[in-house]
Amino acid sequence: MNEEHSIKLGVIGLGNIARLHCDRLQKAGYGDVIAAGLDVDPDARGRFAAQYDATVYEQQADLYADVDAVLVTTPNKFHEEYVVGALEAGLDVFVEKPLAHTVGSAERIAEAAQAADGFCMVGFHNRFRNPVQALLGYRDDGTMGQLDHIEANYLRRRGVPGRGSWFTRKALAGGGALIDIGVHAIDLSLFLLDFPEVVEVSGQTRATFGTRSEYAYVNMWGEDHGSSGFDVDDSASAFIRCADGSTIALEVAWASNRPDSQEYVVRGTDAGAKLDLSSDEMELYETVSTGVNHHRTSQVETAADDAHGIELEEFVESATAGESPGTNTVEQALTVQRVLDAIYRSSEEGRAISL
Repeated sequence: MNEEHSIKLGVIGLGNIARLHCDRLQKAGYGDVIAAGLDVDPDARGRFAAQYDATVYEQQADLYADVDAVLVTTPNKFHEEYVVGALEAGLDVFVEKPLAHTVGSAERIAEAAQAADGFCMVGFHNRFRNPVQALLGYRDDGTMGQLDHIEANYLRRRGVPGRGSWFTRKALAGGGALIDIGVHAIDLSLFLLDFPEVVEVSGQTRATFGTRSEYAYVNMWGEDHGSSGFDVDDSASAFIRCADGSTIALEVAWASNRPDSQEYVVRGTDAGAKLDLSSDEMELYETVSTGVNHHRTSQVETAADDAHGIELEEFVESATAGESPGTNTVEQALTVQRVLDAIYRSSEEGRAISL
């Protein structure tokens, strides 16, 4: 094992997301840290052991005793069990988004993290993308003035995950499109606004496409087992109001009759920006009086990046140093979880929810 990265990393939940993370660790030169895996499925354990030359376990305690840190990439319902167990064992933890499947479960994870010797980092990789970092720079150097509104979109024309998989079952996922991809849009918007206190949420969720016996699509991630395996939302619209007067308008969908979009329109008092995460393009909008009053639109070009890889590097380096990375915190993820919960409650009760 590389002396520089002398931690042993265990992976809990050995499906597609685990392989995505491990492949990125290898690509970034951190493959030497992958030491062990755990899954309830013996076939998944066998594939993981062969692919990554790792020891695999059936029991949590055995894994915890063999590693220094863990990645938790299970279905949302099981985040609490494994994150809390790893933290109580003194390990550092990286858990995929969302923090949990319910706000109550997320709160219990937050309590465990507060009492733990190790740290817990939550997988919001979009924060690490180069265009996002450029926008943060413009925010922090005063170019944009005070950010006061974000239009956040994460929309797919057709992109329901395999119906019947854990993604489309409320008992395992906690929700549908909103908790799966909307969580990214909420987190990134609050991150750009520097996580102000959220005071009120109004939202509407819908199940329009996934519930159809004849669901027309071109591509699907996973196998389609039909509408009987779908009991979650496939789109949501929401408005989020913060104590400092800033607001977020959210549109999210696994399926919709419109083009795909991962576009964020950010408004500031001195400048604005449009950030397109599907293409990593960014425009900066200013109106100035140099020479004569005029609009100035600047194209911002950044180098290509692998945000997942950068995020995992941050985790491994922090675990190696024995220090919290100070970003992607459980406290921030709990705020996002409470907003998710408020949107679902607002839709169910037909009213705005005060936090």
